[in-house]
Amino acid sequence: MSFDFSAPTNRLNTYSTQWDYVGDRFGFSDLLPFTISDMDFASAPCITEALQQRLDHGIFGYSRWNHADFKQSICHWFANQYQTELNEESLVYGPSVMYIISRLIQLWSKPGDGILYFDPAYDAFKPIIESADRIAIPNPLQAIPRSAQDAQRSDYQINWSLLEQQAADPNCTILLLCNPHNPTGKVWTQEELSKIAEITQRHKLCVISDDIHMDICFEPYTPWTKVAQDNRWALVSSASKSFNVPALSGAYAAIGCEQTKQAYLEILKLTDGLSSPSIFGVIAMMTAYREGAPWLGELREYLGQNLEWVAERLNQAFPQLNFCPPQGTYLAWIDLTPLGIDMDALQHTLIHDHKIAIMRGDAYGPLGRNHLRFNVGCQRSKVEQGLEGLIKAIESLR
Repeated sequence: MSFDFSAPTNRLNTYSTQWDYVGDRFGFSDLLPFTISDMDFASAPCITEALQQRLDHGIFGYSRWNHADFKQSICHWFANQYQTELNEESLVYGPSVMYIISRLIQLWSKPGDGILYFDPAYDAFKPIIESADRIAIPNPLQAIPRSAQDAQRSDYQINWSLLEQQAADPNCTILLLCNPHNPTGKVWTQEELSKIAEITQRHKLCVISDDIHMDICFEPYTPWTKVAQDNRWALVSSASKSFNVPALSGAYAAIGCEQTKQAYLEILKLTDGLSSPSIFGVIAMMTAYREGAPWLGELREYLGQNLEWVAERLNQAFPQLNFCPPQGTYLAWIDLTPLGIDMDALQHTLIHDHKIAIMRGDAYGPLGRNHLRFNVGCQRSKVEQGLEGLIKAIESLR
């Protein structure tokens, strides 16, 4: 590899949410964290060089995002990485993916409307729906039983008859999609997305597709634009996960409906006063999408090897788990159900005996019970330390 992802880093005392504030969620501050989905790697050198050049300029006045350099960098990325042509004029900026999603919910629904999503779900989805006075409607994903002989990566399937029934409810107005899906790591196939598109089009649902993890896929990723059957959709994403720059802020969306796009921009500028972005976020995204592909390719390979190592070691210790790496993301979604472990006792042991913080699966909804979401976006040495601690914690409870 040209880039050394095994090189040690130190994030303590940098105001890191994952490291310095782990006690906010786990009650203790001296824990090794495998928690929120950012990575422990330094960002791509091309990004840090571009930021340093802008920092050396020394003037940080108001800036713009609505220019060809920003929008064409996004189009360039989709064209080169995913053979997908985006309409430059459909693109908008937002300070974060969740900000854009919240404003689209406001524009495409009214209080009391139902919003569909697949469960288990990213833990911000249900609160953002309910805080807008909408009704959260989960569609439970079903894990497909796999053996080591017939699958290398885990998979989930949709309850299609239930989805049809839910979408047919006249009070249901939006499907909030996550592609690839967090926390399961499911990467939707083009056939699955086409079927979702047919159902949502027939029942006149708007689709908001959160694709922030799109660049870390081990199966082919299909953007929603390739399957959309009308203009009631938005693809929302950012370079923040892929290139580990979320603290710089910045996201974008391609919005199929021109009227919705204009309404969103009015909210962004006039209601929320957010049309002047962080220049560092803009530069980071443009640089990532123009120059960062070689770094990202090697990162994806390293993350894939981390996930495969987790599967090998975990299945060696507990063959009945038959854990398969996810199809996408750097988040190992581990189902401990076959072990019959008390999850409260496991968390207590992890925290107090092994000083390790791993996200509980039930943070992502009821179907996450007996699961852990283990972040492998870090050096292999840290992954090994965390997994060995988890194995010892489990063994002590059996």
